[in-house]
Amino acid sequence: MSASTAVLRAEFRLFSREPFTLFWIVAFPTILLTILGLIPSFREPDPSLGGSRVIDLYVPVNVLLALIMAGIQALPPVLSGYRERGILRRMSTTPVRPGSLLAAQIVLHSAAALGSALLVIAVGRLAFGVALPGQAPGYLLALLLGALSALALGAAVTAVTPTTKATAVVGSVVFFPAMFLAGVWVPVQAMPDLLRRVVEYFPFGAASQALHQAAEGAWPDWTHLGVTAVWAAVLIAAAVRWFRWE
Repeated sequence: MSASTAVLRAEFRLFSREPFTLFWIVAFPTILLTILGLIPSFREPDPSLGGSRVIDLYVPVNVLLALIMAGIQALPPVLSGYRERGILRRMSTTPVRPGSLLAAQIVLHSAAALGSALLVIAVGRLAFGVALPGQAPGYLLALLLGALSALALGAAVTAVTPTTKATAVVGSVVFFPAMFLAGVWVPVQAMPDLLRRVVEYFPFGAASQALHQAAEGAWPDWTHLGVTAVWAAVLIAAAVRWFRWE
């Protein structure tokens, strides 16, 4: 067994023992979707939304929420905790490199977020009759870019904060605007035109539009995909530039 595989298995065992983390990543987005779906008016076609139902719009929103929970709320405290306790520094003296530990955490949080996204889509379909994504490849591409942006943002937060407490504070400050941009309070598609155009220049607003377009059967606008990809690249560069191992 390679060192990286051993680290991944060990981190998986630790990750599976964090019920609160798993709840917020895997269960919470689906619970929120279920609560919204139980509102009768949200299950009725809305002419102002082009005949779509509010619950149809909230499936992509809750998919993004799962990514945001994993990338901004769950991942940064783990990475900053390893750094603050000197685990990364001590690992640098062993055959296992600190990068293996970071990669394992990213893989685990990504898997949890994508699993949560699939659960949201399944519950939306089975419980509320939300159509499955009509453009599956486009939906998957938008989903992966959204996940990359969320994880990159979480890594950037970790990079610029010196302690676990600071990471938690900054993560919370970033979390609420991210939720707004993803459309948790008001779906991006239902925002006023000017606000929607502004939101589309941010990663989760653009990802929300891309997911919605793919869900309706169209290939996502390349502008929305490009905005999400550019933000991911910029955030990854920032995280790499400022990340401290000790």
